[in-house]
Amino acid sequence: MPRAPSLFSALRASHVAVIAEIKRASPSLGGIRPGLDAEAQARAYRRGGAAAISVLTEPDRFGGSDDDIRTAARGAALPILRKDFHVSVSQLHEARCLGASAALLIARALEPALFSHFLEAARAIELEIVAEVRDIAELDRVLAAGATIIGVNNRNLESLVIEQGTAESLIPRIPHGVIAVAESGYADRASIERVAACGADAVLIGSFLSASADPRAEVERLTGVGRVNRGR
Repeated sequence: MPRAPSLFSALRASHVAVIAEIKRASPSLGGIRPGLDAEAQARAYRRGGAAAISVLTEPDRFGGSDDDIRTAARGAALPILRKDFHVSVSQLHEARCLGASAALLIARALEPALFSHFLEAARAIELEIVAEVRDIAELDRVLAAGATIIGVNNRNLESLVIEQGTAESLIPRIPHGVIAVAESGYADRASIERVAACGADAVLIGSFLSASADPRAEVERLTGVGRVNRGR
């Protein structure tokens, strides 16, 4: 496969980049938009100013499919993050073959040595990694492994409850030069401005945009928030 567009590069801008997500359902909300057309949704996101697209391909809990990455790529020539729960190297190869620019690795789901192994395996096939964390210990661990894009998830994956402030507390600790992405619970400009003030480079917005009747207009409304450089 040709190398996909770089997610890292797409998220380095003067404003907080929006990663717009495609998902039809979730464990916390159930059905979100079962009939969502991935190609049309991706096209609307691109026209609205999204910097990248997140796609969930898992069928049972999220209503996705592998083909959603291919069709999203047709709709928008933007970097695509495969945001599934990756627990084997073969899944990383699948993501690369589908045309994804990056794949998600959840620090909590992988032992430290396994996380480092997956990170190296991804680099070998030119697949970028978004390392997802929820506390300081996980953040320190993925930084030590060499992660260059870090997502801080406000959602507690055990309870599925969004714990506002998680991203705001951890993002200032992420070194300058590493991309910091705030995840979960963002649906208005004020919430993006708050996390921008803490140094977020990007926000990932999922259920809100997937459910929207006018995703292009909603992305436009959420883009353009100024980015503040972190001092670390």
